[in-house]
Amino acid sequence: MNGPLALTIAGMTIPSPASFSTLTPDTVLDALDSIGLHGDGRLLALNSYENRVYQIGMEQGPPLVAKFYRPQRWSDEAILEEHGFVQELVEREIPVVAAWADADGRTLHQFDGFRFAVFPRHGGRAPELEDSATLEWLGRFLGRIHAVGAISGYRHRPTLDIVSFGEEPSAFLLANGFVPEDLLEAYRSTVSQALEGVRRCFERAGSVGALRLHGDCHGSNVLWTDAGPHFVDFDDSRMGPAVQDLWMLLSGERRDMVQQMGSLLAGYEDFCDFDTRELYLIEALRTLRLIHYAAWIARRWDDPAFAVAFPWFNTQRYWQDRVLELREQIALMDEPPLWQA
Repeated sequence: MNGPLALTIAGMTIPSPASFSTLTPDTVLDALDSIGLHGDGRLLALNSYENRVYQIGMEQGPPLVAKFYRPQRWSDEAILEEHGFVQELVEREIPVVAAWADADGRTLHQFDGFRFAVFPRHGGRAPELEDSATLEWLGRFLGRIHAVGAISGYRHRPTLDIVSFGEEPSAFLLANGFVPEDLLEAYRSTVSQALEGVRRCFERAGSVGALRLHGDCHGSNVLWTDAGPHFVDFDDSRMGPAVQDLWMLLSGERRDMVQQMGSLLAGYEDFCDFDTRELYLIEALRTLRLIHYAAWIARRWDDPAFAVAFPWFNTQRYWQDRVLELREQIALMDEPPLWQA
């Protein structure tokens, strides 16, 4: 294969991340043609940095959405596990968007070195997360998602834990020159204290369970219509504690988050039991997400799209803000859990 370096996964040669630059509109349309779906030439790039996602007008029928997976991120087996979980939810009439399957039942396809999947387009608006009735409605469906997620576990997808979301990302940042020299020691000591705080939170929570999660359940991944919510983009789905899919729907002051969590759980517990010890994990999971997010950008920094989307990354101000942010989290992790308002 000419051009960028290639990697073989599950017997298939796929391009390096830089090869997204070769994913032209013609390639996208030819990929759909290869599986019998014929676009009419209208392409709209959707907001996605990890993968490349396009809304495509079709010669017949409504538009479809095609996702071209970032090479080297997930194995074929891991992608198919996600597709399988979402299909389980569809079969139980839970409002999620599952990958389209061809006549042979395949949901993961390959063209010109790229792996891709196709989804029906589903419109909607952002949910009103300040509204208690909306939160209770979301909670009911999250309870149903988790009830299915607890039936079995992932074999090829990782678990959200301190190592993969905290220790490894922070070590990567410190070892690869992303933190400015004059802030290196401040970041090193602060992230170390933050991870100690995370460990204490997990110790206070005790042995909590792990199930198949949405994994990235913030407001932008919920499409709302008059019929209610639709949950989209399970790309970050993994094993983890149930509260991971709840805390990202919270915002505001502590008293606001207490009320919001109460509304979510009022709906959630109609369908799935919630272990209240997991409330100890909210600020710990937020801290891990902050560390992981900085490393996620760093690991993608040679993708030209990231320099355009995150021009403030790798600046002095960015890392000063990260140190302050983690110091705030260190204090928050020592506060009582949300139910102790």
